[in-house]
Amino acid sequence: MKDKTYKRHIAKTITWRIVGTLDTILLAWLISGNPSTGLKIGFAEVITKMVLYYLHERVWFHGEFRTSSGKWNSRTRHIAKTVSWRIVGTMDTMLLAWIITGSPVTGLKIGLAEVVTKMLLYYLHERTWYKIDYGLPARRTKRLGDGET
Repeated sequence: MKDKTYKRHIAKTITWRIVGTLDTILLAWLISGNPSTGLKIGFAEVITKMVLYYLHERVWFHGEFRTSSGKWNSRTRHIAKTVSWRIVGTMDTMLLAWIITGSPVTGLKIGLAEVVTKMLLYYLHERTWYKIDYGLPARRTKRLGDGET
């Protein structure tokens, strides 16, 4: 059976990038004091983050991630995905902010500030997508078969 979930992962990539970029622009602007710097950092990471996020999503979808009890529930899995993505995303933001501002300290400040905001936003994004059937034909068919719409 051909894997048709790539459309879902692309859609999740795009929606997350919109949320994430807006957050980065705002944080970089507040920390640097310069709206232009916020825009440069936010837009620079659009491409890098979309590629990294898509790869992260594919790894988590195809990976066999288990706990000692055998399997994760959806909330535990979403928390683990949130943490793993935040590590990748923060490293990317810190590097880009350092390159754009020329200051490793500013890069570090922006990266650390977004850890909290991005983890909360990402967790909410994951929970929202968990409730959406787009790109998951088997789940949609099961729900319709159970009388759900």
